[in-house]
Amino acid sequence: MNVNDILQNPDEHVRFAAYLDELGRVTDPDEVHLVSRVLTDPDQPMAQSAVLRHLDRRAAGLYPGPAYRGWVQAMTEATIDHPFLAQRLREWSLFRTVALKLPWQPDEMLASSNWLQLKTAAGTNTEAIELLSEAGRTKRIRNTAKATLSHRSES
Repeated sequence: MNVNDILQNPDEHVRFAAYLDELGRVTDPDEVHLVSRVLTDPDQPMAQSAVLRHLDRRAAGLYPGPAYRGWVQAMTEATIDHPFLAQRLREWSLFRTVALKLPWQPDEMLASSNWLQLKTAAGTNTEAIELLSEAGRTKRIRNTAKATLSHRSES
């Protein structure tokens, strides 16, 4: 099924599932075009949700490797008119920086979303986890960071 066929279906649940299927099978050369096309759906919350799931899945697989930089640049261009998606890509880049133990700024982490803080609190960068155990935005984030630190000290 192609995106034009998907767009013809009036049921947003069917379109959402079809978009996820197409995004899950897209080849690298066609990915930017497909993401851009999905984002033309008139039901923007649904379309952006499908693309968000795709971005999260792809970023999780790519962030440790060298292909991440080119991919995130291409996806940033494809999502430039969608602030939430562009923000998620920026946060994946910060997560990558922290996870790979590259230089990062504590203020940037503290200004990030609950999603990124929680993901980082359960991660591997001790400096970031310690920061979040004390200054994470929510009690859940602080407790997750403290539990991560506690689990490490028991190991």
